[in-house]
Amino acid sequence: MTMTRKNRLSSVTDKINRLPARLRPWVLSRVMGRVIPFAGTAATRVEKLTPNECIIVMRNRRRVQNHIGSVHAAAMGLLAESATGFMTGLSVPDDRIIVIRSMQLEYLKRASGDMTATARFSDEQLDYVRNTEKGDIEVPVTITDETGTETVKARMIWAWTPKKR
Repeated sequence: MTMTRKNRLSSVTDKINRLPARLRPWVLSRVMGRVIPFAGTAATRVEKLTPNECIIVMRNRRRVQNHIGSVHAAAMGLLAESATGFMTGLSVPDDRIIVIRSMQLEYLKRASGDMTATARFSDEQLDYVRNTEKGDIEVPVTITDETGTETVKARMIWAWTPKKR
């Protein structure tokens, strides 16, 4: 049985999704940058945010580069955390609080250019997040570089519990 009640974040994204398609990424990015200031500082661009999928792009520019000119390892962690967290946050009811429980990153290859993180939930995972009062879930995420090569293997586990009253 799927929860139909909206949380505050999903209500905001529903309004944003009524805007013209060309404006949505900019507005989504601004809103999410305010919710998570570090994501705003790194200038992540939220290309898509739905209950089943989140796509975030980080341009390879000086503020996020390492000493060899590619996106810094910590910035890739932020990218994976943001994509998985935004999507999970979109689905967890307002009477619960979410936190990242575990983050594991394995760097496979040197990244080239801009980076993209794509997080996805199956319908079964989405139902679990929406309808489990206290739990955790591994959120699938793929991180690729400009060439489409998966450069980082990430394992992100998000947990939620009821808010204290």
